[in-house]
Amino acid sequence: MSYDILANSRTPALVIYVLDVSGSMSANLDGQRRIDVVMNSLQAALQQMVFRSTKGSRVAPRYRVAIFAYSDTVYDILGGVKTIDQVAQLGVPVLDVQRRTDTAVAFAEVESLLIKEMPNIDNCPAPLVCHMTDGEFTGSNPEPIVRRIMNMKNSDGHVLVENIFITDKLLSQRIADPKNWPGILPNTPLVNEYANTLRSISSPLPESYQIMMLESGYQMSKEAVMMIPGMNQDLVELGFVMSSSTPTTSPI
Repeated sequence: MSYDILANSRTPALVIYVLDVSGSMSANLDGQRRIDVVMNSLQAALQQMVFRSTKGSRVAPRYRVAIFAYSDTVYDILGGVKTIDQVAQLGVPVLDVQRRTDTAVAFAEVESLLIKEMPNIDNCPAPLVCHMTDGEFTGSNPEPIVRRIMNMKNSDGHVLVENIFITDKLLSQRIADPKNWPGILPNTPLVNEYANTLRSISSPLPESYQIMMLESGYQMSKEAVMMIPGMNQDLVELGFVMSSSTPTTSPI
């Protein structure tokens, strides 16, 4: 699969955020609540989409965005898919921390959305689903649903799934310099069993995304998968940078 269709006003990219807002997201990360770090990083990613869509004073609708937050139920934060210029006007509401983590119900909502969307976006960039979590699911196993999502495809390629896992129990060593970190590779040892599950449902990093990451100053390897260990604020931000790295052309 090529993953080289460029996002513009006629062929906008669909990016779906799936954010775990269970109780542990109120825990500390770099002196802030985890949920606040995530919201700040998401806001920065959306601002980057706006920047990459702006020509003069006009924001072109080259991205379409959906945001789902979930605990044991799912919350449609934007009230449906919105174009990036609409998101810029609406802003992103503050997320409230809830209780349990039922990842399967969230991905079921994503699957339903994609079933509706895929027939209309065949000539657009392959959709990307960016999932952020900080703990194992407490409901049913989401893996079968995620694999069905990853098997969906359009003319650009299969639906991409990225996982941002906020935990300090993932790698045997801390990442000193995220800018020069090659990423999680298929053979990178992971010390958390759930992390191995997440890696198995994380897409390989397409070359076109890897090039965009290089242009943003990140030295991601061509062998990396789309999974980020959110061990600190810089790495959470890296995960959201990756989510907004769809190849683009000049706004029209």
